Amino acid sequence: MTEEELNIAFDKAYERACNTKLQLPPDVMLHFYAHYKQATHADGFYTPSGNSELRNAFKLNALFQVKNLSQKEAKLKYIELVNKHITD
Repeated sequence: MTEEELNIAFDKAYERACNTKLQLPPDVMLHFYAHYKQATHADGFYTPSGNSELRNAFKLNALFQVKNLSQKEAKLKYIELVNKHITD
């Protein structure tokens, strides 16, 4: 898969994830979040924002779990997650 093909597949997966009506479990949503952030932030790390310290702690933990993935690996994993959990 070329980089252009990967980016197209990633964008399509993101659109599917954004437009799904499925109610996914929070742990799955955190995987989506972490892989998306790792795939889209070139500096390699993203600090979660929001008003809930507990929610931010869960997000930060999810980000730590994917911190060693390259952007390409994170995009591939994100696509895989979408294909696994969103079947519409």
